This record gives sequence, C-alpha cells and structure tokens, in this order.
Amino acid sequence: MADLTPTARELEALKFLWKHGRATVRTLYQALKPHGEELAYTTVLSLLQTMEQKGLVGREQAGKAHLYFARVPRERTYRQLAGSFLDRVFDGAMNEYVVRALESRPASLEELEELERMIAEAKRRAHASGKEGAHD
Repeated sequence: MADLTPTARELEALKFLWKHGRATVRTLYQALKPHGEELAYTTVLSLLQTMEQKGLVGREQAGKAHLYFARVPRERTYRQLAGSFLDRVFDGAMNEYVVRALESRPASLEELEELERMIAEAKRRAHASGKEGAHD
C-alpha cells in the first residue's frame, strides 16, 4: 500500500492544490519557490512525480500541459498527521498535546469557543459509545 503521509514539502504542494484545485508544475513551482531556499523547477517536477506514485496527487492532460490535483482529502490528511504527531511526540497523551498547543501561542476567544464545542461533542460521543474513563 502506498504511503499517504506527506513530507513537509509535499504538504506545501497539497495545501496549494486543496486551495486552487488543479495546477501545472510551473504554477506550483512559482507558488512554492518563495517559501524558503532555492528551488529548481525540476525539483518540483520530481516532487509531483513522487507524490503521484504515492497516490497523493493525480495528473491529467490539458493540451500540452499536465494538471496536477490532490487525490487525498485535506481533512483526512490533517487528521492522520495530527494523530501521528500525537503518538510520536506525546505518546498518545491528548491532554498534554492540547495543553502544549495552548501554551505555544495565545488562542483567540473564537478558537477557545470552538475547542469547547469540539470537547462537548467528543464527550457526547464518548458517553454514547460507553468510553467514559477509557483513558484514565
């Protein structure tokens, strides 16, 4: 099975494709180039070819150009990356993960209210599935 976990550079390309839909190598090259060190056009082409082999992007012919598009959903990718980070860095301790995230920068009132809504929904799901105290 293909590894659907994107590298940092692949994630940059996916973010652009999620936002813009389809893009040529040249368009992605121009979008990614300002974000850091020197970047060659052929590097972006190789990146997209690797991403296509991994199943992260697809490609279609549009005249002489090839248009690349994301094959993986944004939400699933973020969920997978967050879960992997949680396991790798915090050994699955969600409370520590959230505390450290909140300590890393000030949260807006809107963000805190959204977190409260998400926690309330997670509590409802845990009660419904009988998982109260499963991680105590």
